[in-house]
Amino acid sequence: MALVSASSAGLYCAAGGFHIDPMRDCDLALITHAHADHARRGAARYIATHDSVPILRARLGESINISGVDYGETLDLGATRVSFHPAGHVLGSAQIRIEHDNSVWVVTGDFKRDPDPTCAPFEVVPCDTFVTEATFALPVYRWPPPATVAEEIYAWWQSNKASGQPSVLFCYAFGKAQRVLAALAHLTDATVLTHGAVEKLTALYREAGVRMLPTTPVDLRTQRDYSGELIIAPPGAAGSRWMRRFKTASTGFCSGWMRVRGNRRRRGYDRGFVLSDHADWPGLLSTIADTGASRILLMHGHADTLVRLLRERGVDAAEFGQQRESVDEAL
Repeated sequence: MALVSASSAGLYCAAGGFHIDPMRDCDLALITHAHADHARRGAARYIATHDSVPILRARLGESINISGVDYGETLDLGATRVSFHPAGHVLGSAQIRIEHDNSVWVVTGDFKRDPDPTCAPFEVVPCDTFVTEATFALPVYRWPPPATVAEEIYAWWQSNKASGQPSVLFCYAFGKAQRVLAALAHLTDATVLTHGAVEKLTALYREAGVRMLPTTPVDLRTQRDYSGELIIAPPGAAGSRWMRRFKTASTGFCSGWMRVRGNRRRRGYDRGFVLSDHADWPGLLSTIADTGASRILLMHGHADTLVRLLRERGVDAAEFGQQRESVDEAL
């Protein structure tokens, strides 16, 4: 019997008596990270990394029953030994290593291999079975260096400033916005304005010791001139009444989807910046090889494409689990 199986509530480890990132109510939930498609209300008890705990409380409620663990700390759950290891996705994100009867499984959750000063870097965890996301598992998805993208964002902002325009940059409120603020801190010390949803989570990053540009929330009570300012907001704010105060603004969007020509135009942004918190095609392939796993199970996105390629190369690979409801939060 498989150590981890796909149940109606999500990934389940019967030997350990726990679910991983469950989609329904359960007794014990191990959470890889605090994005909304991986962390939901309804578990009687949660376990996550220490850095994830404040974010999970902010998102799921202060009253949740949650325990924090260190990276690499070993827990005995049922007949299994479990540990959390850095996934490089967002602050507190983790892969979950499960050991039982001389077999080791690793469930990545979401992960990336690119450098990111706002979270612990991805750690290769050797295993027998590797359960990985496949969000961007197509050869077209290859990320430029993050520092190059930061320079592009800064140049766009400064160009708009010279012409007297506000620059509204849409970034996912948890992870992407803070990554941009940290990257821009190498280029300027200017204060950035933020949407309230971004500011709340940015404050938690500051409490965790992450260095970013200074920020201040947009004051909804006053009218002012936003010419030349950089404003960071979640994608949900696009087209809202909140946006009406930024007349003549140039808009940009940070996402891995911007790698495909036409996505920026279809989504209605003036500029697209290719910055993703998921592994790109080369990152997926190299990580699969690095783990030394003899079996690869793929979830989400373009899993079928990567399964075919791996099988052609003689690798035991298959699609696994259920497709999550996309909240398009961290791509």
